[in-house]
Amino acid sequence: MRDEKIGDFLARLADRVPAPGGGASAALHAAQAAALLGMVARYSTGEKYAEHRAVIERIITETDELRALALRLAEDDAAAFTAVTDAYKLPRDTDAAKDARSAAIATALIGAGRPPAEVITVARTAVELAEELLPIGNRNVVTDIAAATEAARAAATTARVNVEINLGGIKDEQVRAELAAEAAKVDEIAARAERVTAAVRKEIST
Repeated sequence: MRDEKIGDFLARLADRVPAPGGGASAALHAAQAAALLGMVARYSTGEKYAEHRAVIERIITETDELRALALRLAEDDAAAFTAVTDAYKLPRDTDAAKDARSAAIATALIGAGRPPAEVITVARTAVELAEELLPIGNRNVVTDIAAATEAARAAATTARVNVEINLGGIKDEQVRAELAAEAAKVDEIAARAERVTAAVRKEIST
């Protein structure tokens, strides 16, 4: 997926195939958020920003790592959802086959729930970095901080529904509780993203 042309990916996304889908899209939203923050940080280097050099350098490193992680999660999500569809195709002509199919589906659903849960964590980290970058970043690209937080918000809210759709079929109560807890963090992430965007809009309107 990381080497695919954007047009080719969108064509696959639009096709009648199980994956990629919303989960991969959520991860790519997160990757774009990280990339935008990395760009702002790179525009915030040099003598003018010497006071914040250590913070800016750390943000550059963290956003690069975050972007790579988000891309991996996009690939993981597509693979995990394919595993779910494959599990549903397993035979159920005997009681043993039915039991094996049910077990395979339950396992696959856990696998499908984990990548979007991780995307939520990536989105939260992106918003935290945006909050940190906002007061010190280059004002010429401050709107890109808002763009990043909006991408992170889209990542989080999209990932949440992809977690929730899998919860009903997960039998392991501990795993279900862990995934639900991650999904429950999205409202706060979205609210923090909105505050960053509001601060940027206020700044550019004055």
